[in-house]
Amino acid sequence: MKITFASTSQIGGRDSNQDLTGSLPGDHRACFLVCDGVAGLPGGDKAARIVCDRLLNELNQDRRYSPQETRLAVEKSARSVREAQQINPKFSHMSTTLAALFIDRDQQLAWWAHAGDSRIYHFRRGYIYQVTRDHSLAQQMKDAGYENTGINSNLLYNALGAEVERDASYSDALALEDGDAFLVCTDGFWLNLTSQEMEQALHMVNSPDEWLALMQIAINRSAKSDNLSAVAVWVGSPQETTLLQSLSDSARFLPPRD
Repeated sequence: MKITFASTSQIGGRDSNQDLTGSLPGDHRACFLVCDGVAGLPGGDKAARIVCDRLLNELNQDRRYSPQETRLAVEKSARSVREAQQINPKFSHMSTTLAALFIDRDQQLAWWAHAGDSRIYHFRRGYIYQVTRDHSLAQQMKDAGYENTGINSNLLYNALGAEVERDASYSDALALEDGDAFLVCTDGFWLNLTSQEMEQALHMVNSPDEWLALMQIAINRSAKSDNLSAVAVWVGSPQETTLLQSLSDSARFLPPRD
């Protein structure tokens, strides 16, 4: 099963970049992730680094692994943040989001874990599915039927290392199809794009690098106030099932004329 991927991480409108991307391709398994250190308290970047490094290290052997194993790896990563908090009181409240995609290449299965408001999108036959639900107060209000509440979208009730300890969310395994694509991204990335723009961009490209670059064109037209990071993952040949370019799609991304 062919897998190709590309990643990007940019500082955006912040003074520093607390986002991290990670990838662990292999013959039997693969892992792709983003972490976004929670702003407002010292050490967000350190929490993101701890989780990223520990998770990739736990899964480093190129062999098949199960959803149970990856869940244990995420839990160990969260414990590593707790241990680091106790060692250095300056960083006693540091925390990070996580969105991680896991792939069993032998069984052609995918599943994911997330905490916070970093997201995973799944694209199949050219259509988009947001497969994670934000652990945010804004999402809770939306689920309760309230729209346009004015609540800051980055007020989180769950993150790895957060004061109130909660489990990350875990998906069931998904049987992969040739042409599946995934976008693993932090909130700074998805807040500057609509799902339609992600979908349109996928219709127009032939590689994950091109996909990220085309989405970046749309992002650059927005007021980028946060770090923005993403990993694009293609399974098989998405361009053969999504290359449905239309004039209206093209117009969205072409630079305006003078």
